[in-house]
Amino acid sequence: MIKTSLIIAVYNNKKYLELVFAGLERQTFKDFEVIIADDGSNCSVIDFINEYKLTSPMTIKHVWHEDKGFRKNKILNEAIRKSETEQIIIIDGDCVPHKEFIKEHYLSRIEGFCFTGRRINLSEKFTSLLTPTNVGNGFIEKNLPRLFIDAVFGKSNYVEKGIYIKSYFLRALLNKKKRGLLGCNFSLMKSNLLDINGFDERYEAPSIGEDSDIQFRLELNGIRIESLNHIAVQYHLYHKLQERPQINLDLFEQVKKEKTAFTRFGIEKK
Repeated sequence: MIKTSLIIAVYNNKKYLELVFAGLERQTFKDFEVIIADDGSNCSVIDFINEYKLTSPMTIKHVWHEDKGFRKNKILNEAIRKSETEQIIIIDGDCVPHKEFIKEHYLSRIEGFCFTGRRINLSEKFTSLLTPTNVGNGFIEKNLPRLFIDAVFGKSNYVEKGIYIKSYFLRALLNKKKRGLLGCNFSLMKSNLLDINGFDERYEAPSIGEDSDIQFRLELNGIRIESLNHIAVQYHLYHKLQERPQINLDLFEQVKKEKTAFTRFGIEKK
């Protein structure tokens, strides 16, 4: 029985998607559907997904629209429409989940709360070592000491975020601090996301629209943001940083001034 929906935002990176799938196949919690929110990937990625679906043990849906620039929020909204469960977990297609990732998000679900985890930023060198086979065998988790050494030399960073902690006492202690919503690692009840009409599709560039804006409008609507630091762990595959244009910051300032939780530019066009 499918109990939660995992939405993966992807665009034109078959190799990284293979690694993410390898991480999903080793999840200890199996009762989830995968919805690929595809912002216009090319034919090679589409063919790979279609072939993978034929043999995968996972339930996979592929939601795609034509490539007309950065329209991540729009395809995320379409993926939300396709979800069939009460809870939604959202990640990016360059983030490999720890084997307990979905279990921890699922067990944390509470109406009126949004839960956000953290991630390690893997170095270019360490990322190059990864294959679907070794990811499936737990290569990343087994090499945390190597990643700490990597961090000393300024390569991988936030490596401490990759330590998965089982102790409920330590979890509570380490999550006293309020943390912002991370757009590649958060979960909430679908109804709470629908109440703010999902993602604002006016954001047509990276950053702000898939995290800061969502957090602001959720909190306006009374939703509490809770941290799953050291609980919902994921590993961010290396890539060059994308530009963060001023236009997104300007739009967010407008949203903050308006103080309206429900966007007119979301799932339902009002």
